[in-house]
Amino acid sequence: MEELRRTDPEIYRLIKEEERYELESVRLIPSENYVSKAVLEATGSVLTNKYSEGYAGKRYYEGQRYIDQVETLAIERARALFGVEHVNVQPYSGSPANLAVYFGMLKPGEKLMGLALPHGGHLTHGWNVSITGVFWNSVQYMVDRETQRIDYDALRDMARRERPRMIVCGATAYPRQFDFRAFGEIAREVGAWLLADISHIAGLVVGGAHPSPVPYADVVTTTTHKTLRGPRGAIIMCRNEFAERIDRAVFPGLQGGPHNHTTAAIGVTLKEAATPEFKDYAHQVVRNARALAEELLARGFNLVSGGTDNHLILVDLTNRKVIGKKAAKALDAAGIVCNYNTVPYDPRKPFSPSGIRLGTPAVTSRGMKEAEMKQVGRWIDEVISHVDDESAIRRVSNEVREMCGRFPAPGIALG
Repeated sequence: MEELRRTDPEIYRLIKEEERYELESVRLIPSENYVSKAVLEATGSVLTNKYSEGYAGKRYYEGQRYIDQVETLAIERARALFGVEHVNVQPYSGSPANLAVYFGMLKPGEKLMGLALPHGGHLTHGWNVSITGVFWNSVQYMVDRETQRIDYDALRDMARRERPRMIVCGATAYPRQFDFRAFGEIAREVGAWLLADISHIAGLVVGGAHPSPVPYADVVTTTTHKTLRGPRGAIIMCRNEFAERIDRAVFPGLQGGPHNHTTAAIGVTLKEAATPEFKDYAHQVVRNARALAEELLARGFNLVSGGTDNHLILVDLTNRKVIGKKAAKALDAAGIVCNYNTVPYDPRKPFSPSGIRLGTPAVTSRGMKEAEMKQVGRWIDEVISHVDDESAIRRVSNEVREMCGRFPAPGIALG
């Protein structure tokens, strides 16, 4: 990045500091990952120079001969990888992708039923501070108070009572697998469409480490980062019967020209995700999450739902008498990066909740395995047990930095 260093040394310095931070820390935020050098190069390519309103073969600007081929390649790869009929790779991110689905398939005020945000759902699944909870009549299902899992009998009863036009399955903080078949049966019974938002688990789905929603859902959305290990973009997949609705909702409904450099990087990501190595990665993500969960349980931590089936662990720190925000800041100081998070039926407010959220996609991309996860669990315990002890936190930080030095981060090479 020599030209950037000459042109804007301040931005250059901050990027290099972030590189070092990402190299020297254990990144446990479930929605973060490391992309490959190839994905980085596509993201930073000259395709950012192009403006391409419309779709391949139906653009409003000339000069699209190569852009059309890039977008078509990304679409074909997504169709093959996920086993779907129709794909749109233009949404700028996951939230606009979900909004496009609602805009294309629901009338204003129709009923939308999604998992409540404090129970692991996403803002765009109809939560009241989101546009999705304002423009549509949103009702929210919750996890069971005792098991902290989705109760499908209760979900069916609610769907029969509420009669939503669309049911959303998917989450940002749910550590268990989804029963997509059950969701599909419930949706069909009440005459609702089913949207599966697999943004967090897409990499696990294509890697065979989580069941696919494709046989049961009318529409599937996903971001392309997180476990899929790509750029910050999104994909909408659907049955052919909904293709025109979805495409018109994305453009011209919500967006102008697509971000062609991101589309290219999505294409690279999908090619990488079709390899045997990626399947090994997806299964290792789950093994690592389970190993970390087992270590935390052995050390007396209270895990929501008692553990994990996927890439994510939600820890309720109430029994450790440390609030989530304080714990997350102490862990960050020790080189272990996570986020504070609400837990189901949390008595505390969202900005200062009772829990922390952990995930293993990024550490797995660095080649860390079960032994390292056990060590990370021990460090988390040490930091939480000495949350006000700066010397203990500094000691853990040094140990974390030493371990990270043994595991190169994809796409990053400090010069």
